[in-house]
This record gives sequence, structure tokens and C-alpha cells, in this order.
Amino acid sequence: MTARPELANALRALAMDAVQQANSGHPGMPMGMAEIAEALWRRHLRHNPAHPHWANRDRFVLSNGHGSMLLYALLHLTGYDLPIEELQRFRQLHSKTPGHPEYGMAPGVETTTGPLGQGIANAVGMAIAERMLAERFNRDGQAIVDHRTYVFLGDGCLMEGISHEVCALAGTLRLNKLIALYDDNGISIDSEKANIKQWFTDNVPQRFAAYGWNVIYGVDGHDADAVDEAIRSAQQETARPTLICCKTVIGRGSPKKQNTGGVHGAPLGAEEIAATREAIGWPHPPFEIPESVRAEWNARERGAALESEWNQRFAAYAATQPELAAEFRRCMAGELPADWPAKREAFIAQTVQKAETIATRKASQNAIEGYAPALPELIGGSADLAGSNLTLWSGSKGVGATGGGNYLYFGVREFGMAAICNGIALHGGLIPYHATFLVFSDYARNALRMAALMKQRVVCVFTHDSIGLGEDGPTHQPVEHAATLRLLPNMEVWRPCDSLETAVAWAAAIERRDGPTSLLLSRQNLNFQSRNAEQLSAVARGGYVLSEGNGAARAVIIATGSEVAVALAAQQALASDGITVRVVSMPCTQAFDRQDQAYRESVLLCDGKGRGIPRVAVEAGVTDYWRKYVGLEGKVIGIDRYGESAPAGELFKFFGITGDAVAAAVRSVL
Repeated sequence: MTARPELANALRALAMDAVQQANSGHPGMPMGMAEIAEALWRRHLRHNPAHPHWANRDRFVLSNGHGSMLLYALLHLTGYDLPIEELQRFRQLHSKTPGHPEYGMAPGVETTTGPLGQGIANAVGMAIAERMLAERFNRDGQAIVDHRTYVFLGDGCLMEGISHEVCALAGTLRLNKLIALYDDNGISIDSEKANIKQWFTDNVPQRFAAYGWNVIYGVDGHDADAVDEAIRSAQQETARPTLICCKTVIGRGSPKKQNTGGVHGAPLGAEEIAATREAIGWPHPPFEIPESVRAEWNARERGAALESEWNQRFAAYAATQPELAAEFRRCMAGELPADWPAKREAFIAQTVQKAETIATRKASQNAIEGYAPALPELIGGSADLAGSNLTLWSGSKGVGATGGGNYLYFGVREFGMAAICNGIALHGGLIPYHATFLVFSDYARNALRMAALMKQRVVCVFTHDSIGLGEDGPTHQPVEHAATLRLLPNMEVWRPCDSLETAVAWAAAIERRDGPTSLLLSRQNLNFQSRNAEQLSAVARGGYVLSEGNGAARAVIIATGSEVAVALAAQQALASDGITVRVVSMPCTQAFDRQDQAYRESVLLCDGKGRGIPRVAVEAGVTDYWRKYVGLEGKVIGIDRYGESAPAGELFKFFGITGDAVAAAVRSVL
């Protein structure tokens, strides 16, 4: 296929016009990667604009997401439901073309990118998902899962540390269907003031070769035929992911601004746009694309043919493998097995019957053991802490360089782990979980935020959830982490007090389809709490009355996790003085807040106007979050400083997180 300059120039024109109209945006990357995009999207990418969620489509990730207009221009020109009016409304309120690509906004956007480095991490996750699903469902001569993951990335992505984490793992796992195209333009934001060599001198080809990647370098990124040839070579690689290093000029075509930092993140200006139009031979008015160019870009006919061919293959597959075909449809739809409710209830009943006093991290392992056999799509891993996070179960098989398995040994890569799991979830067909110590959720913070932003079903297992981990000291003792996770919009946080609440929390995380769930689990053993049938059914509501006491309650104690036992001890101490209090276990504040007002007020003993009897909250962490439940007149027993290195029991006494301290707080508010 011979390159036609007007096809790449259509991308340049749409990018500079949209950024100019918005008076905001990043025209440089789209103008610099136009030929690379033309080579990939017109000659290789297998997709169907009329059906953006076709299961066997290639995945495309724009890791350098600031260049979003490149993706929007591609989606528009190839025939997705993204009309020119949406490009004209770039970066405007309620448009489908926000400043950075957002999953769920424009059709064809596979992931939300912008935080640099996370796009390539998501792409690694997608490639892992493709391999896992292929191994599970493909049969000899019947490959129904057989697609590639392509990703564009730039210098910024490669400077972010997460790129090292995920690209090293991709090389180790030999993800040969992952192909990355590197926009090597030697410019980043500060290049307007100084030379990038003052802060980025990596030998990128050697770096990726050391990871175990196939590296194709020296490609002229403005020669679509050369890029095409490099992609074809990458597709022949059977044992390694491929990095194609494309030398480009940022803002290509702009006479005064190309190859400068100034074209990275600002409109060109009317005068420079006019000069650019003349320089690239594009005489058309803003947002006008000649029909001949549109016809060349339109991918609907080719996409329909590709999907039709796959549909025929899948029909033949379904004829010989009907059970597998039904299972594939179920998993890709994100639906749980028909017998899941029964399996869930059976395991919860078993947990109640055992009534074990165990650490909730062990209860979490039991839950995985109980649920995973019913959920072959449940796959997970840990950041080199499997023996502490207890994420392995009897059916775990490690994923290696030759494939196979359902358990990922991520190594010490918390950020990369979380972002990879986001990519696995985005691909579809699998439910990922990842694990580390709660204090190290900080390392993964932005990937957790992205999971919540994209509403992805990811289970985040965080163990060693408080000063209860003991002697490792304040570097490992989380005090602010539960509160900060709860502050993430759309992140559901469960901190269970025993094995039963842990089983319910895991079930809630698996069933949730509109966002991630964090499970905060103890290192130390926690007593099993007895419940009646009504209490058992109320656990899933996030907060419920665990212990009523004798007579009318004069105060309410709210607690989570290991501190529920502290609250119960305070209840007993107060009862000996003739003071009756109610103990509320609140393992998930988000689930509780979703309940109707009548239920919430009945649990917290409110009077219908949010007022009620005095309340005290107790949690081994920072205190401010709990003011929403106890008010200014209530008390919160917690820790508003960093921890100490000592045995757990001594620490709880030292920090005043004891039954006596909570009882004293109750007396003070009565």
C-alpha cells in the first residue's frame, strides 16, 4: 500500500484545528505521529467501527494520552460514531472528546490515558488477558482469541518509573502480541526552556533489549511505508514483545513551531496554522475533509468483513465446543455463572459454621479458595508478598514465559501491578485481583484512582492493615491509608472484622461491576463474631447492629476491622457500670451510605434530622473521616500520628486503642 501524504495530513489538520478552536490542547504529538497512525490504523489494526466491542478486535492504547486529538481524528475518520461536531467540541463540557481519552466516552477508546506510563501498563495487561483467554478457550485449529495489542508511547511514558516495572515484566512473560510504537521526538514540556538531554539520555533500544524485547530501531516515523514494514516484522515475532523506535519531529509541518517544546501543549495560533496548511499542502477550511480522503480512511467495510469472518469461525467453534462457546460469551459479557449465588451462599454458611478465629488475610485466602473454583475467570497475583498477602490458593498456577496459569507473580512492582490489572479488566473476560501491604497502596495510588475513574472490576487486596502488624514499625504501619482510599470516588473499601465479613466482602467485590474494591485485611487473628440471621443478612449493607446490649442504648460505638473487638470490650466495661451502648460494625462505609435514610438512621439511632444519641467511632487510623458519623459532639478514637516498632498488643495499649479508652470516650460524651 503506497503512502498518500493527504491521509496523514488529514490527521494533522483535525488536530491543529480542534486544539485551536478549544484554545487548549496538545497538537504536537498528533502532528508528529500522523504517518505512524496512518500505517497502523489503515494497514494493520483489526477493528470494526460499527461494533467497537467486538471480542477479537485488536486493542489500541494511546499511552501518550495528551495527544488525544490523534485518537479522536482516527476514530472519526475510520467510521466510529464520533461525528465532526464532537471534534469541534474538543475539551468542552459534556463532549465525547475530553482533553485526555476517557474510557466510556467516545466509542473505540479502550482505556483512559493521560497519567503517563499507565497506558503502556494497561496494554501489558491487555496482552496478558489475550494470552490467558487464548489458552483457556482456543482449541486446535479453532483460535477464537487471536489478536494483538498496539500502543503508542512517548518520552514521558518512558521517563515514568511505571514503564520500567511493566515493560520488564512484559519481556519476562514474552508477550509477543504486544507491539509498542515509540514516538522518539526528543522533546518534552521543559524543552521549551532547555534541551531534553539535560534530563533524559536513556539508550531506549538497549534498555528494552535488556528487558528481553524485540527492538526495531532507526525507523523514520514520517515514512508510513517504513513504519508499515516495521509493524509487519513485529507481527512475525513469536517469543518477545516488540518496541518500534520511530524517529519523529514533534509538530511536523508547522514552519515555526515544529521540533520545539512550544508545540507540545498549546495551540499553534491562527497565523501559524495558515502557514502550516500551506506548508503541508492542505487548502481545506477547518474541519473539512475531502470525500476522497474520507473514503480512504473509512474502515467500516473492512471491519465488518473481519468481524464476519470471525463470527463464522466462532459459529464453527460453537458447533464443536458448545460449552466452551457459552462460557466464552459469559465471561466476555462480565456475567457470573448461573450457580454463583448458590456457591456464594454455601461458602458463607460454611464460614459461619466454622466460626474460626483467624486473621482476615487468612479468611481472605479461604474466600479465594472457596470462590475461585466457581470462577475460572478470577485471576490474581501479589507484589512479591504471596506468603504474607495469602493470595495463593490450591488451584493457583503461576503464569510464565511460555504461558499457562492463573496466578501472576508481579515481583516488587506495586504501581505496575495495579495498572496491569486495570488493563486485564478493560480487556474483558477476566476478573483480576492484586495484593500488597496496605501501606504500599501509596505506590499504586494513581492506578487505583484510574480503576475507580474507569469503573473497572478490580479487587485490591491490602493486608497488614494497621499498627496490628507490629514490629515492622511506622514505615509499614498504615494510619492514613484506609481514610485516603475511602476518599477516592467510586472506590469501595471493606475492612472486615472477622472471617464472615471477609467472605461477604469478597463476594461483594466479585459481584460489583461498576468499580474497584479494596479489601483491608489484618495480619493478626481476630475473633469470630456471632450473629443472628438478620445480622448475617445485614453485613452486605456495609453497616449494621452487631451487639445491642441490654435495654435502651445511651450511645453508639462504630468500629471496623480489628477494632470491633475493642468496641465490644468497651460495651462490656460500660455495661458493668449500668451504661448500655450499641455496637455497630461498619466494614464498608460506601455500602452503608448507599442504604436508604430510614435504614441508616435506624442503625445509628438518629431522630430523622441526622441527630441522635452520642456516638463514638474507633479505628486504628486517622480520625477525621469518622466525623461524618459522630459529628463534632462525638468522639473518635484513632491515631493521628505515625506508629512505633513494637509488638502489636503493646502498640494498641500505647496508642490508647483499648476497650477502656473507648469506654472513657463514651462516658465523656454522655
